[in-house]
Amino acid sequence: MKSDNDVVITGVGIVTCLGVGKEAHLAFLGVPEAGVPRVETQRFAPYPIHPMPEIDWSQQIPKRGDQRQMENWQRLGVFSAGLALDDAGLKSDADACASMDMIVAAGGGERDIKVDSLIVDEALKRNDRELLLNEKLTTELRPTLFLAQLSNLMAGNISIVHKVTGSSRTFMGEEAAGISAVETAFHRIKGGQSSHTLVGGAFVAERADILLLVEGIRAHATGDWHPLWARSPDEGGGMIMGSVGAFLVLESRGHATQRGAHIYATIDSIEGDRGNRDGERLEDRLTRLVRDVSGAPQGKTVVFSGSSGVVDLARREKKVIETLLPGAPIRGFGGVTGHGMEAQFPLGLALAAISLDAKVALPAFDTEHEDKMDEAASHAVVTAVGYTRGEGVAALSAA
Repeated sequence: MKSDNDVVITGVGIVTCLGVGKEAHLAFLGVPEAGVPRVETQRFAPYPIHPMPEIDWSQQIPKRGDQRQMENWQRLGVFSAGLALDDAGLKSDADACASMDMIVAAGGGERDIKVDSLIVDEALKRNDRELLLNEKLTTELRPTLFLAQLSNLMAGNISIVHKVTGSSRTFMGEEAAGISAVETAFHRIKGGQSSHTLVGGAFVAERADILLLVEGIRAHATGDWHPLWARSPDEGGGMIMGSVGAFLVLESRGHATQRGAHIYATIDSIEGDRGNRDGERLEDRLTRLVRDVSGAPQGKTVVFSGSSGVVDLARREKKVIETLLPGAPIRGFGGVTGHGMEAQFPLGLALAAISLDAKVALPAFDTEHEDKMDEAASHAVVTAVGYTRGEGVAALSAA
């Protein structure tokens, strides 16, 4: 039964290696057979990554001064947020933007790689490394660096550029941040505390410090690109990062209907959790989440898996989904977009929403491990399993 407090998706703003905006992604999702996505294998060899597409920043960030004072991850977030606001028809509505809530999932700012390298090189020549570190931090870093590193500056720049000035929240914590951001927005709207919210995140994979962080636990794939479910520990850990910006405009059904907005899909339920993954604990937690969230949808269901690609975790997640949702085709979207960390869960919701709305039978992203779809789905389950911690599941239904 429909309610005015149902949470619906009315705006989608996405940027991945597949292109800029929902149209580029629908073009990929609507083909009978998905090809190999755009992959960069040389710049950060031996680690493959999915790079950003060509972007005209001025389309969403018109002032050059605003563009210059942001780092790439902030620019990508502000740009994607602008796409979502445009898509929802709210960007030029000053009153709606002034009362719009905002919840952002963000990581730390980009490091100054030159300074990092300088400190490491100098440390090889000296034993008083604590003193060396203090010297370089006070003389080599630009004065604004620490300010530019603040995670909530993405939200601040969205407020400045797009005039979204309602309440603002920023979550940190990799994939779990994206899960918590959307879950918080969902429950605030469902509970009548908010009528319309901009929610999402952005992540830039083209950073040596990020690759070092991931490879620190030997999680990153090496060599050539392989489909998500086909990755092997013989080629590294299985994870291939992707530069991703993904924002959604969520509204109560009553608010969206009153202004005549186009509704892509309804978020029926959502839940996130985290905990120890030893033994069968991950399987137990995923089983509970999928059962609690998905229920028993009437109609064809597709699963958008936000698996990171880490070989063991991908195998364990897929087994749980196949057990609980037999017959539901699985699409590991991170295999074609790359893994977007904080933006991974919002990206999954965005892809699910536009595919349900367009009524497309999705191509298999991994033809050997994903079943063919003969008809479009009317329901979608979106998952995210963090590469070290954090799990989330959402259920969507076509509008």
